[in-house]
Amino acid sequence: MGPFPTLGSGDALDVRRVAALPPLEALDPERPTVVLLDDAFATATGGPAALGALAPYVAFIGVGAPGEVEPSEVMRSIALSAWLPAEAAPGAAAAALQGALRHARTLIEAYRASRLEQSSALDLRELSRVGAALSTERDLDTLLELILAQALRLSSADAGSLYLTERDAQGHATALRFKLSLNRTLPDLPFTEFSIPFDHASIAGYVASTGDPLMIADVYLLPEHVSYRLNRSFDEKFGYRTKSMLVLPMRTHRGEVIGVLQLINRKRDAAEPLASPEAVAAQVLPFDQRSADLVAALAAQAAVAIENSRLYEDIERLFEGFVTAAVTAIESRDPTTSGHSFRVATLTTNLAEAVDHAGEGPYRGLRFSREQLRELRYAGLLHDFGKVGVREQVLVKQKKLYPQDLTILRHRFHSLLQQADLEFERERAEHLLEHGTTDYREVLQRLEAERRLRRDQLQHWLDAIVRANEPTILPEGSFEELAEIGRQTYVDFDGVERPLLGEDELRFLMINKGNLDPRERREIESHVTHTYRFLEQIPWTRELSGIPRIAFGHHEKLNGTGYPRGVGEAEIPVQTRMMTIADIYDALTATDRPYKRAVTAERALDILHAEAKGGHIDRHLLGTFVQAQVFSKVSPSEGTSKRRSTGSLRDSLAARILTPPTPDGTPAVSGAPSAPEVPND
Repeated sequence: MGPFPTLGSGDALDVRRVAALPPLEALDPERPTVVLLDDAFATATGGPAALGALAPYVAFIGVGAPGEVEPSEVMRSIALSAWLPAEAAPGAAAAALQGALRHARTLIEAYRASRLEQSSALDLRELSRVGAALSTERDLDTLLELILAQALRLSSADAGSLYLTERDAQGHATALRFKLSLNRTLPDLPFTEFSIPFDHASIAGYVASTGDPLMIADVYLLPEHVSYRLNRSFDEKFGYRTKSMLVLPMRTHRGEVIGVLQLINRKRDAAEPLASPEAVAAQVLPFDQRSADLVAALAAQAAVAIENSRLYEDIERLFEGFVTAAVTAIESRDPTTSGHSFRVATLTTNLAEAVDHAGEGPYRGLRFSREQLRELRYAGLLHDFGKVGVREQVLVKQKKLYPQDLTILRHRFHSLLQQADLEFERERAEHLLEHGTTDYREVLQRLEAERRLRRDQLQHWLDAIVRANEPTILPEGSFEELAEIGRQTYVDFDGVERPLLGEDELRFLMINKGNLDPRERREIESHVTHTYRFLEQIPWTRELSGIPRIAFGHHEKLNGTGYPRGVGEAEIPVQTRMMTIADIYDALTATDRPYKRAVTAERALDILHAEAKGGHIDRHLLGTFVQAQVFSKVSPSEGTSKRRSTGSLRDSLAARILTPPTPDGTPAVSGAPSAPEVPND
């Protein structure tokens, strides 16, 4: 080819004669390449189309045939750096070659820039994707795994560790907690958390305490003047070789080091295990600046994500403490329902989980996230918080009459018994004064019979009052006897004739279901509205914002007969429907209610089925409640001991003292057994 064979070859220039174009994958992207070709070679290798595929990577010099003074049509169709006639002088050939080499170097720089641009764009997309994933993950352990796995991937590292800073109550860093480790070569390593001092002795401790990153080519060859050293016990125990290392601090927006990210053994091929010293020698590279920049960007995102996760945990603890305190406040006002809120929350969340796994009918496929389950649990715990707005005497009322009212009635009957005794003594004394012992025996027998009749009558009426004072679960009672007692009168100590039963006393005793009159029932039912208004004032997080609405409807019925709003099925959230089932079941089976007898689980389920048949509760959710045996998740007796220990001893003693005793010393009154119902709570 004219003058070019005389150029020769050397260290800087490699001249080769080839019979075909080199394939693209055979080219060294880091070395300029120039191809010399004539018409015959260009045509034989596929012509302009084939040469065009190489044009972005190599420079072409065209060589003319003998006698040609300008490029042929074939040569003009090729992107040439230069064209030389066959008779060109060596100086012209050398100049053309130098120009082609400069062109080839320009192509290499463009190729590198393109690759860097593509790589940077990919890195940015990956960092954005990782950042988005970090910002949405709340669970700290999952977050740490995501951070470390992404750091290994971005840097092509074989292994890595993640440490978190431990602080004392004053916020001072005290130690580094080894939280997580990943090793691609040894994926099944046992893992145990431990702490290391926050000082300069270890590599991670040095980075944490100084805030300076470290990029080490070989940690076995550390300079003598540095304070940190590698603990080789891991390598010796598991036959691993730690070589290159990149260690970066994770800083918060306040500049505090929240943790340390430690990456080990950057590899040429990320998928290649380091199973032997030869593999380590062939694969392990020092970490470069690009890796350091990428991982530093990730570490900055990770620090924010970890801080946010911890802040979220702090908020969760704050809410948990608030909810626990609120439930304690509820139970301190109404110890008779101790444990009810916790049991309802447990039953409701377990029902939601059962629906999540095997829902029936319209709920098949319904899923609840972790945040939704927490929202539902809080709603269950706080569903009765509005009871703090109900008068305590109404809230803890156990019978139809208030304890003090029954005490007054007992005193009244006790005084009437004493009046009967005084009347007996007065008439007996008057007979003796007026008639002496004449007919005394007969008169005494008559007076004793009258006194006994009066005492029996008063005791019978008192027994009837005490029986009527017991709440009934189902509507019952004709109250004719109470009406008869109400028509009776007595003369008090001031000589004023009064009805034996006052108007309010008679009204309460004639309640035919439960222990509350309509006004008291409305007051109790108002607790739902109080709950909603109270919960609406709390600045819940977005994930918990549904708590007020869920709790508001737990006494609503699907057919619109519930309270306080009387809304129908369309306006009752599914979470509320689940809570209603849990609330009714616990109220039926709870053993800590002194005003009603607990029913068995079987009887409670029968009542719930009747409620579902009547259109009050959701039959599909009830089906899951039964099929998954959600009701077995709690013990209805959990609150009994607390209720007994905090019950009113004073009322109990007063009842014993004021009840006319029987000959054996026991109280003369016994309550009638109650039948099951769907209770208010």
